[in-house]
Amino acid sequence: MAGRPRWQAAGKREPEQELEAREWIESITGERFDDGQSYEDNLQDGVLLCKLMNKLAPGSISKINTNASHFKMMENLNRFQEACKHYGVPHLDIFQTSDLSERKDIAAVTGTIFALGRTTYKHPEWTGPWLGPRPSEENRRHFTDEQLKGGATVIGLQAGTNRGANQSGISMGATRKILLGK
Repeated sequence: MAGRPRWQAAGKREPEQELEAREWIESITGERFDDGQSYEDNLQDGVLLCKLMNKLAPGSISKINTNASHFKMMENLNRFQEACKHYGVPHLDIFQTSDLSERKDIAAVTGTIFALGRTTYKHPEWTGPWLGPRPSEENRRHFTDEQLKGGATVIGLQAGTNRGANQSGISMGATRKILLGK
């Protein structure tokens, strides 16, 4: 399951997410997807992905191959992946080149685009648009030794309570009947 966000089932494509990713890419790059081609066909040569990275981090990809050969296409995808890593996208969220070039897992490609969109929140130089929810930030708490010792004597409500515990009102099963004289 490496390379795939936990929220995404293995290989399961979500048309809504693909549309959201497409609109995000179009708004940043200023280039429209070709409606005559599928989502993955528009991304397959890596040109649009490289242009997206260069808009987010100018100069992060120095050369974008527009030649339609398979080798040049793979080069574009590899450059995009490396630029994503340098930008701060977690390694596990980056798709494998075969996921897009051989159409093995298009959902993983969309997952990478969303991971890139979440990473933009961590770059103050980027003013938007963003994709996906803002990632949570660490909120570390510091307690004194006195506060920690004081908390040790308190029983939290998650542990339950024994206040008012008794067996009144409990009747399980039938009552015992004693018959005399039989």
